[in-house]
Amino acid sequence: MRKKTKLIHGGITGDEATGAVSVPIYQVSTYKQEAVGKHKGYEYSRTGNPTRHALEEVIKDLENGEAGFAFSSGMAAISSVMMLLSAGDHIILTDDVYGGSYRLMNKVLNRFGLEATFVDTSNLSEVKNAVKANTKMIYIETPTNPLLKITDIQEIATLAKEKNLLTVVDNTFSTPYWQTPIDLGADIVIHSATKYIGGHSDVVAGLAVVKTIELANGLHFVQNSVGGTIGPQDAWLLMRGIKTLGIRMEEIEENTKKLVSFLKAHDKVTKIYYPGLPSHKGHDIHLEQASGFGGMISFDVGSGELAEKVLKKVKYFTLAESLGAVESLISLPAKMTHASIPAERRAELGITDGLIRISVGLEDVDDLIEDLQQALE
Repeated sequence: MRKKTKLIHGGITGDEATGAVSVPIYQVSTYKQEAVGKHKGYEYSRTGNPTRHALEEVIKDLENGEAGFAFSSGMAAISSVMMLLSAGDHIILTDDVYGGSYRLMNKVLNRFGLEATFVDTSNLSEVKNAVKANTKMIYIETPTNPLLKITDIQEIATLAKEKNLLTVVDNTFSTPYWQTPIDLGADIVIHSATKYIGGHSDVVAGLAVVKTIELANGLHFVQNSVGGTIGPQDAWLLMRGIKTLGIRMEEIEENTKKLVSFLKAHDKVTKIYYPGLPSHKGHDIHLEQASGFGGMISFDVGSGELAEKVLKKVKYFTLAESLGAVESLISLPAKMTHASIPAERRAELGITDGLIRISVGLEDVDDLIEDLQQALE
């Protein structure tokens, strides 16, 4: 199946018992057993639920993996994947990682003996130099949040295999519509499904897809043991969002390209981060491993004062955390999504007080351009 067809016909479609075209919401906690230990595939909804299973099957198909897993949030998905490791293990992570992931590693999981090193994973030599005897995993975002850095997935996966390490890719920004990391050698793919996969600002969820049956068994054990699973209503909303993912991503990208052209020409914009620009570091690598550039733009206006004025003046860009929705969103990473990262660390990475991040939506692009124009002026 081609991509748009797979979005609609992948996984489990409909309900054989009733003929319903849409998978029903199985709002149920437990299931009747015919005898002790004899059931129809489900016994307790933390362990498995038909609606959740349908979602897990379609994300598995979209990412070309062995098994899919659905969680109550993106952070629940990331935490569960990290629980495949043990105390004393070491993880290498992208330096420009989502603030919540940084906080998880440095404020929570470090208390349980997991060690983390943050490096520029777009630089293979830095990754090689960070590998230690107890390293077990390389965790990358590409493109990153918020500077949209590009890491060569195949290059990292090749190194990881040489060292017997797991390669984990946060694929939230690109989605499986534009990028499928397992095809490039990754072992695990993670999504904050709250973003593009849901797409309508109405659900919080996380997804993970694994490459092998061994990883599937391990992650299912963690999912069932820890219990950070998604509810059936949210699972159903995600499946509905997935059906329109392709047309949304294509239209969002068209809007994004026009907004980038506008920002490039504006004298108050000092720097633009967007993988679709030929001048963007990693542009050629992204072209090789993804079929689209996405709908995220970060741009610097030189000062926190001007950035906050812009955020106050916009009318069609909603000031809010999150991204990937039909509504265009705007945020100030230094004070919002990445506020949990220490100021000195933000400065090292280039996350300045004047950096604005926008998630382009499906509004008329001329309205969005006019809105940014009047706000910048």
